Amino acid sequence: MSQASSTAAPALTPRFCFDERLLRDFLRLSRSTIDDSITQNLNALITPAQEGFDPSSTAVRRAESRSQINPADCQSFKDNVLFPSWQTRSDVLTYCAGVATSPDPDDPDLILRQTESARDREREVDERLDPYSARFFPREARTESLANLIRNERTIEEIIRARTWGMVSEKCSVSSTWEEALNSWRHSHQK
Repeated sequence: MSQASSTAAPALTPRFCFDERLLRDFLRLSRSTIDDSITQNLNALITPAQEGFDPSSTAVRRAESRSQINPADCQSFKDNVLFPSWQTRSDVLTYCAGVATSPDPDDPDLILRQTESARDREREVDERLDPYSARFFPREARTESLANLIRNERTIEEIIRARTWGMVSEKCSVSSTWEEALNSWRHSHQK
């Protein structure tokens, strides 16, 4: 079974958020450790030899094993592995969303964008001679780029959590939605 420590939260700094490769890699690694391998993680909780070997079990081929996992093992997995991983990713996305909506005094491209904007305002365009000359594609501020990345990653997170929770619901006989279960866990594990 995967350990929650494998998805430990990185040091949350604006620098971490603005390094989009590092941010994506953290989210990808966290998802692959828990969510992408959810079937293997859940199957590891099943202890088939608990009841002993039944020789007649080999007489019939079963296409699919729908073994239910011990409820205590399921709860332990959700409380100690799944939800902490989800919470860590939520914390990172929330922090970086805050960074994306805050002013960025250290933006290395700020002066370049201001210069381009001033040059664009001074430019005279004769669209009859060049209909494409009126186009101006301003550089995107790194906070805007980060905000777009966070929006995309939150959408991915929703999809992955729904898929993962579908597997957990099937193997652990859970009837709540993942949002309800995560919120319940958050309330019971508040610091």
